[in-house]
Amino acid sequence: MEGRLKNSILHGVILVLAGLILGVAQIHAATFTASLDRDTIALGESATLSLDFDGGSPKDIPALPEISGLQIVSAGQFNQINIVNGRASSTFTYRFGLTPRRNGEFVIPSLSANVNGQILSSEPLKLNVAKPNTPTATDVNSGLELAIMKLTLPDKKVYTGEVLAARLDIYLRDDVQNFGNFQFTGTPADGFNVGKMVQSPKQRVQIGNRIYTDIPLSLALTTVKTGPVSVGPFTAGAVVVVPSSNPQRDSPFGQFRDPFGMFGGGGEQRQVSLITDTLNVESLPLPAEGAPPNFNGAVGDYTMTVTVGPTNVAVGDPITVRVQISGHGALDALALPDQPAWRDFKTYPPTSKVATSDQLGLQGTKTFEQIVTPQNTDVHELPAFSFSFFDPDAKTYRTLTQPPVQLAVHSGGTTPAPMIAATRTANSQNPPPPQDILPIKEQFGALAPAGPPLLTRPVFLAAQSLPVLAWLATFVWRKRADSLANNPRLRRQRRVAQLVREGSNDLRRLAAENNSDEFFATLVRLLQEQLGERLDCPASSITEAAIDERLALLGAPETTLASLRELFQLCNQARYAPMRTSGELAAVIPQFENAVRELQNVNT
Repeated sequence: MEGRLKNSILHGVILVLAGLILGVAQIHAATFTASLDRDTIALGESATLSLDFDGGSPKDIPALPEISGLQIVSAGQFNQINIVNGRASSTFTYRFGLTPRRNGEFVIPSLSANVNGQILSSEPLKLNVAKPNTPTATDVNSGLELAIMKLTLPDKKVYTGEVLAARLDIYLRDDVQNFGNFQFTGTPADGFNVGKMVQSPKQRVQIGNRIYTDIPLSLALTTVKTGPVSVGPFTAGAVVVVPSSNPQRDSPFGQFRDPFGMFGGGGEQRQVSLITDTLNVESLPLPAEGAPPNFNGAVGDYTMTVTVGPTNVAVGDPITVRVQISGHGALDALALPDQPAWRDFKTYPPTSKVATSDQLGLQGTKTFEQIVTPQNTDVHELPAFSFSFFDPDAKTYRTLTQPPVQLAVHSGGTTPAPMIAATRTANSQNPPPPQDILPIKEQFGALAPAGPPLLTRPVFLAAQSLPVLAWLATFVWRKRADSLANNPRLRRQRRVAQLVREGSNDLRRLAAENNSDEFFATLVRLLQEQLGERLDCPASSITEAAIDERLALLGAPETTLASLRELFQLCNQARYAPMRTSGELAAVIPQFENAVRELQNVNT
């Protein structure tokens, strides 16, 4: 009995020791997990994919496969060190932004990575993308929506080939402090060709019981088929900044507006999905009755000017016919019609160019140049030129005609008579035949002393040293290039220094132009780049808090810290108290340059 008890105790001790050994091994073993911050989003929103490596760093970042309909963009790398019971462990996180282009289910397959010589794999993930719903009229009028997108068309009935200037309005509620990362996720247009999109000046409007900022966009649409056509629903995603529910906790300065979207204090980011209604349009066919014989599909409202020259030519000489068609319509689609009356001319393919007078490209002039050559002297005029189009406003065909142009065509000229060789007379003397062999030269002329040997000439010796010097220069250049390639910190330092030099010139230009918004946006970007280089971290992660939290630990002078704080506060306050004179903006530049110069001298 006593022996069995001893054996049982021994087996228990062995199991406990084995469990402890396995537990320690599991604590120190590297792990790799993949996760999504949200597995269900609406079309227009974005999700974040995180790849976490605990206990080791991967040899290479796992390559994400291309997934149809899903845009994947790297969002940065983050490192964290944890100390538990005196034992340190590190966590490496790689984040990727996922932006869907359609609704449905997306599968992110298993990913593999080499960590400390061990191949680790993650579990596959699923991302469900739902189609966003158009906000109801009650929600819109009550002011619950942070952002609204609305699509309107000028007409519900159009003709095939007619161009429309659609309007897309993006409304931002009055408490939205910043608006960015706007991306269209879908712009369906059945039966339309979508052209240029341009933005008009912003304006303030009231919707329901709230004030919104209207960002109007104009969109060129051209109908390409008859029958029922539709445009929309357009879907998009954006990130807005709204006042924080607890501004004192988020920012030491309390609640303030962040005009550049660079700092975390005073507001919180929210992702919004935008969607428009589907607009149905009836596309009417062009009437067959009354169509001119030379009509080739032009739709719009046009005028025409024709010039011809030269008018005094020979048979086969080129004549340039320049046709300018101006007006409103699909200018790119315009083509010269056939001219059957030009049967006595040889025509060449025309060239064309378009000069638009509006941002959408629907108003302007298209110029054609065509070369024609008369084929005989019976041609006395260039027949009339005509161009026909359909006017959708008047709902009728119109024909523009240029009257005939008088020409003077003459023959190409007589062929010159061939030259006849002159007859040799009996009195002409035969030239003496050339001598085949010249006599030996008996007199060599005056002898001149020879110069020093080539090997003793300084110019020759200097020329021999050129390849050696070139090789030495190439060797030094290659060593410096290799040293720079192996020193990413030095490369970044030089790049940021050049960026700051160029940015200082931009600041002077913007100050002279009195462009306050662009001035402070450039100033913030330059400060972030310089601080990010000094602190060896991404520039996008730099906030005002980094001055006290990290830069002060490096031993930066208090004057430098105070100057940087003042510059950041100027940027934050720019929206409330904008500087309206060039002198006030120019006064900030020396302070910025002195702060950067002192910051570059801080040892890191």
